[in-house]
Formats: sequence, structure tokens, C-alpha cells
Amino acid sequence: MVKVAIFDYGAGNIFSLKTSLEKNDAEVDVITSFDKANNYSGLLLPGVGNFDPAIKSIRDYSKTDFADYVSDKKPVLGICLGMEMFFEKSEEGKEKGLGVIDGEVVLLPHEMKIPHMGWNNLNIKKQSKIVEGVKDGSWVYFVHSYRVKPKNTDLIVADSDYGITVPAIIEYGNFFGTQFHPEKSGKIGSIMIRNFLRECKK
Repeated sequence: MVKVAIFDYGAGNIFSLKTSLEKNDAEVDVITSFDKANNYSGLLLPGVGNFDPAIKSIRDYSKTDFADYVSDKKPVLGICLGMEMFFEKSEEGKEKGLGVIDGEVVLLPHEMKIPHMGWNNLNIKKQSKIVEGVKDGSWVYFVHSYRVKPKNTDLIVADSDYGITVPAIIEYGNFFGTQFHPEKSGKIGSIMIRNFLRECKK
């Protein structure tokens, strides 16, 4: 059984994510700092909360730096806000992002209904470890008001059409990100959770 950690920003309910991981045979701890030894095979940054408070909870409540905590290349899955924090900055807040990926996070256009909430299909652009077994056009569940803009668009594994093209999945080394919520995306989301856990076992 693979053991992973969910970082809790203190912003909301992460029960559905924990349950989804456990249903796929993972042992899950919920952590609030990076100060204890990283004995986990993977880390998840969940999709609940706001940018600045979430970044501060990662930076201010741990003596151990995030980059040091994941420096051994263990897989990290960022979901929605979790993925957005990988970037340098976000229009949602004033704090600097984690800076793992060059680029920024921007608000969806004002003429669109915000937040974007509901099911949209994926346009898979390239193969990735996290989309193995997922068919092009599969539907997943989104709840978001922002979208990521990586400087290197080769990182985008899949996007989704919401009047504009929204990057939906990114992969950068050991960092994986989804703008949607796999834990709320039924069988398709479960495939991606299993794919991530498989990477954690390696």
C-alpha cells in the first residue's frame, strides 16, 4: 500500500479527496506543515481555499521549505488551486507562488459565467503518465474562476473548451496538475488518481 500526504491549508473540506485516495488503496495522512520527515511516496495539494492564505500556510507555518520537502523528486499532484500555486503569481492574490513552473494564473474573462462550475470534456494533446487509460473527450468536473498560463505550453497535457481554451492538465517532471477535481470526476477521475498513485509507488 502506498502512503501519501494531503496538505491541509485549513480552508475547507478535503474529505472527498482523502476518500478517493483510500478507495484506490492508498494510506493517507493529512498534514499542516512540512516539518516532520517526508516519509511519504507522494504529496497532494488540494483544490480548496484562496491563493494568498494557502501560500502563506505553506510558507509561514513550516520551518522546512516546500522545495526542500519535495527535492527528492517524489510526485506532487496539485488540484485546481493546488496546481495554480505551482506558478509564479496569481491575479487572485498578491503573494508570490511556489515558482515551480514559469508563468502566471489569470482570471477567466469577465464575459463568462464565473466560477466555471460543471462538467467539461478533455482535449488530450499529448501522452502523459497521468492520462494513461483516459480517452480523449472524457468528461471531468470543474469548479474554478482562474486559469493557468505556463510560459512553456509544452507542459499542457490536456485542455478544455469553456468559450476559451483552459489548460486542464499539466505535467512538469514530478509535478502533475489538474484544473478540475479528479476526486469529483467519477470513473475518469479515479483512473487519474490511480495513475498518480502508481507513480508514487515507483
